[in-house]
Amino acid sequence: MSEGNILASKKVVVSGGTGFVGAATVRSLAEKHPGCAITILDQSPPRAQHALPEKVDFVRVDVNSMSEVSKALQMIKPDVVIHTAGVVPHLADRFGRRLEREVWKTNVQGTKNMLDAAVESGVEAFIYTSTCCVTTDDMRFPYPNINEAWPTSPASLIYGESKAAAEALVLQASSSKMVTCALRPSVLFGPGDYQLIPSIHACIAKYETWFIIGDGFNLWDVTHVSNVADAHVLAAENLMTSRTAAGEAFFIQNNEPITFRDFCLAIWAHFGHVPSFEVHIPEALAYVAGLVCEWATWATRSSTTLSRGSVRDACAMRYACGDKAKFILGYEPRIGIEEGIRLSCEVSKDPTLHPGTHSFPSFHSSYCLFDVK
Repeated sequence: MSEGNILASKKVVVSGGTGFVGAATVRSLAEKHPGCAITILDQSPPRAQHALPEKVDFVRVDVNSMSEVSKALQMIKPDVVIHTAGVVPHLADRFGRRLEREVWKTNVQGTKNMLDAAVESGVEAFIYTSTCCVTTDDMRFPYPNINEAWPTSPASLIYGESKAAAEALVLQASSSKMVTCALRPSVLFGPGDYQLIPSIHACIAKYETWFIIGDGFNLWDVTHVSNVADAHVLAAENLMTSRTAAGEAFFIQNNEPITFRDFCLAIWAHFGHVPSFEVHIPEALAYVAGLVCEWATWATRSSTTLSRGSVRDACAMRYACGDKAKFILGYEPRIGIEEGIRLSCEVSKDPTLHPGTHSFPSFHSSYCLFDVK
């Protein structure tokens, strides 16, 4: 049986399947393998902004509960598990330690729960949604055209640390009985994006579009969420056939490094805004301003978006080589950055343009709803 139809008669579980990446993966699975039986595990029911195809089962599960996860997988008996569930700290908490316990609990212990339950229920293939942050969250270094040989770092931000620890558990669990792999997407955007596009668009109203921290020439990777979803399907197909991806991690991105300034300008242009001038702020000066803001927020117990971490983040050089994903998984981005920005901004302007949103089905007609609590 070819990799193109191996999933047609299989059962696939997508944890976190009502979220940004999970919902896109469910849509891609249903499109490419209409005969595949798909079940979502998540705490939250499907949402309109992440419209899903019909005939998708939903099981309300908290991945932090081993009993709930085990009961669900024993009931479903999936052939493939795609584990996208996790905690991504918002910008105000990205560079601090306030949410460390919560992030580690879900991203590491939740992943271990999914792995253990998958082994118990006889799962054949396990795909983990990791992140480029397993490497790049160590902000002491630039990351130009890195590949999977670059090490993960013990000195990192809480998100990168937690995902690196979870990724290691997944890759170490690969065996002849259950093969595993991990995908490392870069910064995500696309329809349903609630972080990147909205935060960049918000700069217009806050009169922040004129400011450039550093030289503005640092290259970033971004990834359209549909491309990441396609990569998950390719990984599942590979692990169920040739297994050449077993025990491996893969950087996934649009393979079009772009300066973050150019990315922002393209988004603002879609909303009819073009900055009339630019103000360059040296990185060192911005770093000092970030330190002052941190002191101020510590004294007032408030939050800030400007910090030493956010300055380093804005000036970082980080983009990866896509050769490994191309040669082993056959991954090539289907939606380019220019088209992706257009689609994302159209949805932001008018949410009814999201495919399926205007006719989002109710649970009664389209979803089988279970609760294993």
